[in-house]
Amino acid sequence: MSPDRRSVSRRLLLRETGLVAAGLAAGSLMPRQSQAAPAPAESLRQQLTACEPGGDPLQALVAGNRRFAAAWKAASGPMDNQVRRRLMVDLLADNCQLDPTALAKGQKPWAAILSCADSRVPTEILFHRGPGELFNVRCAGNTAFSDGVASLEYAVEVLGVPLILVMGHSGCGAVEAAMDPNASLTPLLTDLVKPIRASLVPGEPLPAAIRTNARYATQAMLRKSELLAGAKAAGRVRVQAAYFDIGSGQVSLL
Repeated sequence: MSPDRRSVSRRLLLRETGLVAAGLAAGSLMPRQSQAAPAPAESLRQQLTACEPGGDPLQALVAGNRRFAAAWKAASGPMDNQVRRRLMVDLLADNCQLDPTALAKGQKPWAAILSCADSRVPTEILFHRGPGELFNVRCAGNTAFSDGVASLEYAVEVLGVPLILVMGHSGCGAVEAAMDPNASLTPLLTDLVKPIRASLVPGEPLPAAIRTNARYATQAMLRKSELLAGAKAAGRVRVQAAYFDIGSGQVSLL
């Protein structure tokens, strides 16, 4: 990759934080072309899956996180901010990058992640992936909230995503609030922490409670959605709980 193109890739990845919400099926609605032109739907599919890893998608996430964690560790501690920035940008510059013109027409992510809304949990970065690869659903406390579960149903049934990762993280404020019976919460926040409180095990410290909540959300999601439960039983989707440690940058499977 030339220095100019690498620079563009770096800037784009640092700006992008979400995925383009358009169905791949839209490509099939394009008008027929002449025999000399490639089939639009197949051409779009190839462009949208150009960064899809071969083999087990879960292991691809694990491998990507391993790369991120190494850079995160190297960038930790007192140092000049320019040095820290170079360490992280060099990591991100090595990402596979999909064509933005293809992403404007559709998406074909290969993993879905239900994670916390916390600003310290940028899933594309911590799994070393680019825009268009991960289907993200986020909510404080990574609970199996109805709109989020419906979004995951779309990811599995329409987009064909083969993996859902439900990920908690260290120092989760939502779980901490749920553990405090005297926490001053708005009515909406009270509703938000109800499923977290349902997951709590008496006597568990915060780190253990966060892991328990991730496992609980995984099961709650399957109880709430017949579609997802059926897809899991049929082997069309794998569902896995995980825990992200912000300090080390490492994601562990639960």
